[in-house]
Amino acid sequence: MLDYKLLEAMAMVVLEAGFEKAARKLHLTQSAISQRIKLLEEQTGQVLLVRDVPPRATSAGRRILKHYLQVKRLEDDLLTFSNPSEIDEFASISIGVNEDSLDLWFFDAIQPFLKAEQVVLDLKVDDQEQTHGFLRNGEVMGCISTQEQPMQGCRLTYLGRMHYHLMATPDFHERWFSQGLDRDALYRAPAVIFSRKDDLHNKMIRRLLGDAPSLLNAFYIPSSGKFFDLIASGFAYGMVPDLQGRPLLKNGRLINIAPETQIQVDLYWHCWNLKSPLLNTLTDTLVNGAKKFLKA
Repeated sequence: MLDYKLLEAMAMVVLEAGFEKAARKLHLTQSAISQRIKLLEEQTGQVLLVRDVPPRATSAGRRILKHYLQVKRLEDDLLTFSNPSEIDEFASISIGVNEDSLDLWFFDAIQPFLKAEQVVLDLKVDDQEQTHGFLRNGEVMGCISTQEQPMQGCRLTYLGRMHYHLMATPDFHERWFSQGLDRDALYRAPAVIFSRKDDLHNKMIRRLLGDAPSLLNAFYIPSSGKFFDLIASGFAYGMVPDLQGRPLLKNGRLINIAPETQIQVDLYWHCWNLKSPLLNTLTDTLVNGAKKFLKA
């Protein structure tokens, strides 16, 4: 049987992104943390941790990490159920979420859960096409993702659909697209893209032109708020979700420069397939709350 003190040491190094932070979290010395991980690797006969900056779990380490976090979640649920009046600590739930969802609707959707439960959230943020990597690696209990198929050991629930349009200010449109959205104009005008992982802009260009885009004049800004500010300030054009762009479309500060074309992004909630009351409550609250903001 595995020693869970050893598992805890390895998990904290990965989750806290360092030996020093893990040592502070567990009230141990860094040497003690290192010794526990070395002993765990000897017991399992596998290298579990890449000693990098920050440290990261190997493939075997990710399986160990996922096992530890799942067992801890079930144990915490059991303690809460057995002695609810004696539990004064907050449970920590790790979630992978995309930036647009985080900025536009996620917290509003789960407010009833946060009000009813003693929980804190450990959020890991990436593009919606990448967040499932956090779940696959055992770093989170659930994630919001575009992945349509459930991962092994997980369950999947459809949340809803976000609609994205190509937007710019009227002045920007007049300067760069007065002759229409032709190939030269789309490639010459400054665009803004969330990150190099984000393919929404390229998908739109391919849909408009029929082929993959060549090199664009693009800002890369991995912040939903600053991304939108750049477009609203007239410095670039880009893909904006309806939830974010609708108010400025109504008052005329932004225009939809390709009104006949949009990109639809279906979002799904993936989470561990555990009989955890807390995880089940989070799932139910998130799914019901998302219906208020996302299209079916």
